Amino acid sequence: MTRSATVRTRVEYPELVANAVRPDNTDQMHTEARDESVVTRIERPSVGGLRTTLDDYTVNVTVAVEVAQHAHRFNTTQQ
Repeated sequence: MTRSATVRTRVEYPELVANAVRPDNTDQMHTEARDESVVTRIERPSVGGLRTTLDDYTVNVTVAVEVAQHAHRFNTTQQ
């Protein structure tokens, strides 16, 4: 049996964040920007594998959001 989860994260720059985390996706992951969110579906054969992947993904999204926010601040203060 396959275990799955869908994570929807509301972010200010969904396309940018989705593009940042997508390269780390495995074949069992799909990430897209949808409305004002990043949506990722993850499938794993075990609960433990799903939990580990969710943990890694959460860290990746957190970092991507922080980098996008800092980049936006830098761009707006340099104009």
